[in-house]
Amino acid sequence: MTVASDEALGKPLNGWRLRLYTIIFEADTRAGRQFDKWLIVIILASVLVVVLDSVQTLGERYHVAFGYLEWVFTIAFTLEYLARLACVRHPARYALSFYGLIDLAALLPTYVALLVPEVHALIDVRVLRLLRVFRVFKLTAYMAEFQSLGAALRASRRKILVFLSAVLMIVLVMGTLMYVVEGPANGFTNIPTSVYWAITTMTTVGFGDITPKTDLGRLIASVMMLLGWGTLAVPTGIVTSEMTSQRRAEKPTTRTCHECLTEGHLVDANYCLHCGAKLTEYLREPSSRSRRRH
Repeated sequence: MTVASDEALGKPLNGWRLRLYTIIFEADTRAGRQFDKWLIVIILASVLVVVLDSVQTLGERYHVAFGYLEWVFTIAFTLEYLARLACVRHPARYALSFYGLIDLAALLPTYVALLVPEVHALIDVRVLRLLRVFRVFKLTAYMAEFQSLGAALRASRRKILVFLSAVLMIVLVMGTLMYVVEGPANGFTNIPTSVYWAITTMTTVGFGDITPKTDLGRLIASVMMLLGWGTLAVPTGIVTSEMTSQRRAEKPTTRTCHECLTEGHLVDANYCLHCGAKLTEYLREPSSRSRRRH
């Protein structure tokens, strides 16, 4: 195979790059779990600094300390970002992915603020690191539940869509009816406002900013409140039913495709479920029980 074709397929993973990839992108090894745990701690600590620095009294008193901490977090995330680019087969593909852009957005404000102090307010974009918590929180103890919930939502999306369509028709009809019954004199100034009232009533939120004044309006409101109970129960039942039907499915792992970086492949999978690329051998650390047996 020529050098050009190697570059087109991306850099092959072997040696230290494969070991680094397993630690960063997969969490079934001891090193991977420790990496994720420490990364979560650093992320939460950096966001806490952003939140505390936004409090005027604390920001003025501990401005210097917050500044040093910010640079410590920025350097740590810069090294992590560079490590991710170094160990993936397609660095550009990762850099342009959703989480790759989030990683970059969490770094740029600090460096830009160093060169252009006027844009220091942009550092608050670091709160986007909260999104990264859900990405790195892929420990084995939580992965099965996340995968089960995601699969249940995907399997029931058509039923939920039909249900939401029925709810939309109900609130549109009932909102229009309330507009006719109550009218602008009682706060129902137009149909969109009346539909807003129908949604808040049907979902049992009931802000109370708009309330019916006539007896017929109160009757319609009572019917909407009773319908709200069923509205909350139906989607829950749909998703729960799908989750129950998938309980016997094989437990997924944090195994990641080196091509598209999609997680959740089974241990014995040979090809990626999403892009069809051939998967490398799964480097999962043996459990403590199996180690004791050997």
